[in-house]
Amino acid sequence: MSRQLKVAVIGAGPAGLISARELQREGHQVVVFEKSDRIGGTWVYTPEVETDPLGLDPDREIVHSSIYYSLRTNLPRHAMGFSDYPFTIRHETGELRDFPGHQEVLEFLNQFVRDFGLMELIRLNHEVVRVEKEDDLWVVESRLSDKSCSEELFEAVVVCNGHYTQPRLAEDIPGVEFWPGKQIHSHNYRVPDPFQDKVVVLIGAGPSAHDICHDIAQVAKEVHLSSRSPEVKVSKLDFFNNVWQHQEIAYCHENGEVAFKDGASVAADIILHCTGYKYQFPFLKTKGIVTIDDNRVGPLYKHVFPPQNAPGLSFVGLPHRVVVFLMLELQAKWVAFALSGKAILPSKEEMLADVEEHYRLMEQDGVPKCYTQRLPVDAFVYLDWLAAQTGYTVNEQTKVVYYALIKYVSGLLWFGSFKDVDMESLLK
Repeated sequence: MSRQLKVAVIGAGPAGLISARELQREGHQVVVFEKSDRIGGTWVYTPEVETDPLGLDPDREIVHSSIYYSLRTNLPRHAMGFSDYPFTIRHETGELRDFPGHQEVLEFLNQFVRDFGLMELIRLNHEVVRVEKEDDLWVVESRLSDKSCSEELFEAVVVCNGHYTQPRLAEDIPGVEFWPGKQIHSHNYRVPDPFQDKVVVLIGAGPSAHDICHDIAQVAKEVHLSSRSPEVKVSKLDFFNNVWQHQEIAYCHENGEVAFKDGASVAADIILHCTGYKYQFPFLKTKGIVTIDDNRVGPLYKHVFPPQNAPGLSFVGLPHRVVVFLMLELQAKWVAFALSGKAILPSKEEMLADVEEHYRLMEQDGVPKCYTQRLPVDAFVYLDWLAAQTGYTVNEQTKVVYYALIKYVSGLLWFGSFKDVDMESLLK
């Protein structure tokens, strides 16, 4: 007979919402804690930015979302839905866009909540400030908007608080502490207007760096892209008359000049860090069982369960470079099955050994510790493994969409406009 547990879910973004549904389907009693006044997590756009543009001040008023106004998904809608709930939300123009904007994604999540009756499980304006195990139960302490606090006991906790809020900065830039220009992390980027007629050095090579460069190139005087890749040669990009690519920064001078390792230098006004985010769980008290070391969250068996607290404590949504919503659903199914007893986890010793082997292979391959939660290029190795834990089979069409897009994008230069591609034509 399956177990039915009282389970706390931390966060009402995509990970928390799909976790709530899967847990409820397994008969668990679910409470979702959300610190804001609405669901959606990082997909809730706000024009507000933090008082500290780099996110270093611990006393700053934190803005959760990192969404910029122009953001569109970098996966097509064909791979943005859940297994039984496809993405069919239309743009305000009535168009069913292949690469929807953040407004459409937020509406998709709201519709998902309505259709599966999840709102009754969610406590808005409840910020979780402490999660700690006492005997065989988990204490969840939450703070309401009026600053009052309450405690509640749960048999299990699923952590779904996201990882796109705490900026991770480019480290060890020589001279940057005396450089007189303005610095900002992409977490605090919303619109290109503040970059009008500025010379901008943009650090990073990920999706947000591409998007934001495209944005600000429309108004900036110059944009200089800095990448750590030694293969990069200083050159102007074909797509813009005012964008150059460079190797990483060699030195920032007190006169405002930024020099690159490729020998070029520019008199810059702004350094924009598109350098990712740190994992952070300020509420989680595990007495050192779960730690964050150079952005490695661990030890976690298959990125989900800490062996010493499994299955009572789990994390949904940590890996990146993946078909995100599909991964969230598969992880959530596995957690729900593990808690009900339908999926049996290995012993604590076996799970720890698996984690250590993962770390050993990373070191052997020269992969930095900070990439522990980044999946290999073929993320379906992991997704298929997850699916097998609950007897689920990943839809082959999802794989076809993903591989077709990867193949197409790999044939483009840095700023090929893949978001304008017709996915239906590409899949023929």
